[in-house]
Amino acid sequence: MNSSSVVAPESLALQRLYHWEKSEPDRVVMTQPQGDGTVRDFTWREVIDQSRRMAAHLLSLGYEPGSRIAILSKNCAHWLMCDFAIWMAGHVSVPLYPTLAAGTIRQILEHSESKLLFVGKLDGWAGMKPGIPAGLPCISFPLSPKNDYPAWDTLVRDTAPMPGEPVRDGDELSTIMYTSGTTGAPKGVMHSFATFAWSLQSGLKRVPVDSNGRILSYLPLSHVAERALVEHSLLAVGGHVFFAESLETFTADLQRARPTVFFSVPRLWVKFQQGVHAKMPPEKLQRLLKIPIVRGIVRKKVLGALGLDQCTFAAGGAAPMPPDLLRWYEALGLPIVEVYGMTENCGLSHATLPGVQRPGTVGKPYEGVQARIDPANGEIQMKSPGLMLGYYKEPELTRQALTEDGWLHTGDKGALDAEGNLRITGRVKDLFKTSKGKYVAPAPIEDRLVMHAVVEACVVTGANLGQPLGIVMLNPEAAMRARNDADRDEIEASLAGHLQRINATLDPHEQLDCLVVVTTPWTVDNGFVTPTFKVKRNRIEEVYAAHFERWSGARRTVIWESV
Repeated sequence: MNSSSVVAPESLALQRLYHWEKSEPDRVVMTQPQGDGTVRDFTWREVIDQSRRMAAHLLSLGYEPGSRIAILSKNCAHWLMCDFAIWMAGHVSVPLYPTLAAGTIRQILEHSESKLLFVGKLDGWAGMKPGIPAGLPCISFPLSPKNDYPAWDTLVRDTAPMPGEPVRDGDELSTIMYTSGTTGAPKGVMHSFATFAWSLQSGLKRVPVDSNGRILSYLPLSHVAERALVEHSLLAVGGHVFFAESLETFTADLQRARPTVFFSVPRLWVKFQQGVHAKMPPEKLQRLLKIPIVRGIVRKKVLGALGLDQCTFAAGGAAPMPPDLLRWYEALGLPIVEVYGMTENCGLSHATLPGVQRPGTVGKPYEGVQARIDPANGEIQMKSPGLMLGYYKEPELTRQALTEDGWLHTGDKGALDAEGNLRITGRVKDLFKTSKGKYVAPAPIEDRLVMHAVVEACVVTGANLGQPLGIVMLNPEAAMRARNDADRDEIEASLAGHLQRINATLDPHEQLDCLVVVTTPWTVDNGFVTPTFKVKRNRIEEVYAAHFERWSGARRTVIWESV
């Protein structure tokens, strides 16, 4: 299905940019914290003027059309201006996660044959810099770590803006997004201007974003979800993007933006809930929400404290949302839509309908998306005009990603309920068999394990063991508390109770023998998690497998390890 044949040229990214330049030049569209407690607003006029000037500079460098130009930065206004400039100049953007280790940075820059790298806001720059190939030209954004690269502001000041309205055809390559690589080396997913335009066109039929909308941009723009929801929806319908400054200022950033649209991963929705419960016991909150006369006041106060009192569209994705959590937010008057997508399908596959909660499912396909379940192995497969062009320089991997009749292998297992809502039951390749010959799907168990307040991440494993076991990593606060014997005993007792409650809901062959609490943090640098903080199951098993038998034979519910 060719996406360029189903989208109008005026809906493509650059055409939309020029639309806003002409129709609303003085409208403020981006608000950027400056790192000193102040913020800077940018109008469409300023955004596009800077983009035109940088595009003219890129043209002056003489790279052949379609050259790859990389961006390594946390989210900021200049990230978007840079992307616009790359497109105007006729090139292809290659965004890198701002948390990558040096080796992965080098791998992506070399594989993509990037001609130039923009360096922006970053933490841990000293560890990243060695990954930049010698001789690769770089340009520095404002707010970047100290460096001796040519500065964006200087280049923009000294370069006349590119004239006219250069556009790109829908089927032209616009970007290469490298997947976070849970199963090996990152793959470069190629998307065109039309695959994004089509995906936005379909997605906006369900997502109520308009020119008066506000959004806080904090999840990496190098990820397809943020790229679509922030950058491409801004181009499609307008609105106002607020950028987050840091983890420490996140609450203040949220309060400043008071977003009308807010997307997050389940873990953050859980942390919001835990923060509310720390101030008001769950039983008291539930009791107050049942009293009609005070319900509205309580809802407004709780959502106002979170900065979400203006939110009209809340969504969760990347992992399943626990049904109890969905119900909790619905009681607060903030129903959460569950979305399902991946880089290869431009982030657009399924979603629940706003206001129609279907806990445990990701709803139905978006308009124009076809989905099916392979009867042989239960794999979810899908097809749409938003599908990638393929993996960059990897024709064999591209061939393997698609069925012979052109449907995308998602790698996820699923089932449909009576209404046709899709329930994701795990990963096709993650199933493992115990020594009793029984198959275990780890994902649903992990989704329950990670709901404990002290658990930051977890893995359920145990191929060829009598029973599976769970490995959990504590969050930093709990890890610090665990150094104190009394607190450690309290954490252990709480985890043991958590495990007992989970086991009571599982089939006998799925019940976990024990929980192993590891004290080594799982980080991007040591290879245990991806830049989007998905745990690399194969890495966990490679490092810990030698201990499985000993842990299983220990006959203890909670085991502390310092592997």
